[in-house]
Amino acid sequence: MSAPHPETWLRPMPAGLFCEPAGFFIDPLRAVDRAVITHAHSDHARPGHGAVLASAPTLALMRARGVAGQSERTADWGEVIRVGEVSVWLQPAGHVLGSAQVAMEYRGSRAVVSGDYKRAADATCDSFVPVPCDVFVTEATFALPVFRHPPAEAEIARLLASVALYPGRAHVIGCYSLGKTQRLLSLLRAAGWTRPIFVHGALLPMCAIYEAHGIKLGPLVPATTASAKMAGEIVLAPPSAIADRWARRLADPVVCMASGWMRVRQRAKQGGVELPLVISDHADWDELNTTLDEVAAPEVWVTHGREDALIHAAGLRGIRGRALRLVGYGDEEAA
Repeated sequence: MSAPHPETWLRPMPAGLFCEPAGFFIDPLRAVDRAVITHAHSDHARPGHGAVLASAPTLALMRARGVAGQSERTADWGEVIRVGEVSVWLQPAGHVLGSAQVAMEYRGSRAVVSGDYKRAADATCDSFVPVPCDVFVTEATFALPVFRHPPAEAEIARLLASVALYPGRAHVIGCYSLGKTQRLLSLLRAAGWTRPIFVHGALLPMCAIYEAHGIKLGPLVPATTASAKMAGEIVLAPPSAIADRWARRLADPVVCMASGWMRVRQRAKQGGVELPLVISDHADWDELNTTLDEVAAPEVWVTHGREDALIHAAGLRGIRGRALRLVGYGDEEAA
């Protein structure tokens, strides 16, 4: 008896992607009885679920964000959990702390839902692990050939060169609270910046969770009140803060933004960004295609992003593509 195709048991529903024989949703868009969560960003981890399965760091981050499930179960990487006839396990996605791919096997058929992922090295989270499968569900945030991310270390070097060039100005960097902030702190420490880094108060709770999980971020100074005393310093703040009165209290700030979207110059210009930093927590065009090759799935389902371009590229290599067109996902600030 041949294995059933994953489309017979893994289905897009109004609430999200549903594993029918096990009765759970993956990153559901609304409150459900049983959910498996890939990571703690707000467009993937929503409030009101009954039972939630996720990695331990993801559950800790969800609790800190006030979106914990009524009951929780943690899973270590590669730990197989049986839910009826379905074997479920998590593998790292490399996106943010605790981010996971959800691998499922049912009657000899295997599907992997990757959530959001990146392939670049990141000291603040476990690296992506390719899982061979029959169907691979992938994001497509940067699925266009124009998006080829430079090495993050090179972007940090550009930042530090600007800090040295303008010692009388504060450099304020817009960055998302979960993942991007902590990665920037880690990259700055690795580049030799040992001085305290000023961090907007809205970013500090997530930093505390990272520290509790062994990710050292170095000395941080709360920057809930911006001031001219920060001249020559590096300041991290939510993207919304760098454009309002808070940032204008800084010493002639150099406005920066860390995002894969900074590859689009018009986007940086519209946001008033003087120093765009192309640092992303998502896979770029080449990494998306490399990942399709490595998981060796004959079929790929593409969601939340540039589906058509990636499906076309997959088809050129004999991989069947399908656009899921799930709605409700969009984490641009974290990109």
